[in-house]
Amino acid sequence: MARDIRIVTEAELREVVELDLTAIDVVEKAFEALASGKVVMPPILSMELAEANGEVDVKTAYIPGFDGFAIKVSPGFFDNPRIGLPSLNGLMILFSARTGLVEAVFLDNGYLTDIRTAAAGAVAARHLAPAVVDTAGVIGTGVQARLQMQAAHLVRPFKRLLIWGRDCARAAQCADDLRITLGIEVDAVSCPERLVRESQLVVTTTPAREPVLDADWLHPGLHITAMGSDQAGKNEIDPRALSMAQAYICDSARQCEVSGELEAALAARLWDRGTPPELGAVITGAAKGRQSEDDITICDLTGTGAQDTAIASHVFTRLGNAGTRVES
Repeated sequence: MARDIRIVTEAELREVVELDLTAIDVVEKAFEALASGKVVMPPILSMELAEANGEVDVKTAYIPGFDGFAIKVSPGFFDNPRIGLPSLNGLMILFSARTGLVEAVFLDNGYLTDIRTAAAGAVAARHLAPAVVDTAGVIGTGVQARLQMQAAHLVRPFKRLLIWGRDCARAAQCADDLRITLGIEVDAVSCPERLVRESQLVVTTTPAREPVLDADWLHPGLHITAMGSDQAGKNEIDPRALSMAQAYICDSARQCEVSGELEAALAARLWDRGTPPELGAVITGAAKGRQSEDDITICDLTGTGAQDTAIASHVFTRLGNAGTRVES
């Protein structure tokens, strides 16, 4: 029996979904679902292409009650900006959770991944950052640096933003862009230590394999979201920082042990608190997050297949007439 599959391009998807509070709420529900223990989420399939300074991740998850589940293929080739190409691209395939048949193919070039990743950062800030954030900081200057700050500003409307990156020119351009987007004071700084010490909310958005944030810079009332360490060997945060924080929270403890900041801390034998709590448990109240405004909190985001299924399912309900119907 013939049936239609919806093929949707990045341009069409941009008309359907954007980074807003609705997207943040959708991703928050994915974390809540993970906390239930009923989500089927296999380990990430990850492949490094060292010669091309690239990597490919494949993620998926089935969330009970959802009509579909997504499989996401996400290549990251980090030298691409040198030749005028984005570092991230990819696609998502949405399958029926009842029949396994393909419902839609989202040729998003990484757009939906960008949205759900930034939304996850906002969820972390919503539940772990101090109630009042005057100054935020971002380490990194790429697309995710911009989106993370846009998302964080939706839940913690800070008045000032600091940016640091190894490339001063790119940091300055990122600052100019976010100054226009957010309409607040934004400055590129020459020292990451200054950025951390002056901020109440810091997000790291780099593919670093050596820490870009030192534990000695931590201070009361600081929240850090580390979202760049999503593959084995990556490490943005000084491993000492995890035990210094009053709360260290993972999106998925299983994933963080092998591809997040926890991997480096375990390898250095600097983590002895057992399995860390997860963000979903903090959201539902099953685990403790920030207990006082003076706490130091860290959230380790490796990116979950549950987020991909949540955002893909959300998009599918909003497509309207978007996309091309192909008979299978």
